Amino acid sequence: MNTDVNMNTNTNKIHAADIREWRNRNVVDSEGHKIGVLESIYVDTATDESAMATVRIGLPTRQRLAFVPLDNATLGPDYVKVAHAKAQVKKAPSIGTDDILPAEGEEAIFQYYGLDYRPGAGGERQLARR
Repeated sequence: MNTDVNMNTNTNKIHAADIREWRNRNVVDSEGHKIGVLESIYVDTATDESAMATVRIGLPTRQRLAFVPLDNATLGPDYVKVAHAKAQVKKAPSIGTDDILPAEGEEAIFQYYGLDYRPGAGGERQLARR
């Protein structure tokens, strides 16, 4: 029996308000390979919907936060399964564990995953951490 719940359904999305419940859960790829641990969720500022997650990866003394889109992600009982391969996420744009994503770094994340980058009409950021 498959216990995954698709995040595209309204009742089973990772809502920004629920992030405390999902922090530190494993993030796995579509094959079930562990990528790392969920650190935070970034929402699309135009829709306030979950758009990206940061995944804590690396050795305990050299960790970083890699970005991964949450499109087509599914929730399992104790994990978040993303639609991107482990190798791709490990090479994705990242920040240090104590760093903040600079506004000029957003577009590179979207380009890396082949997604459209749509800042606000006044140059507002597309992503906001929750």
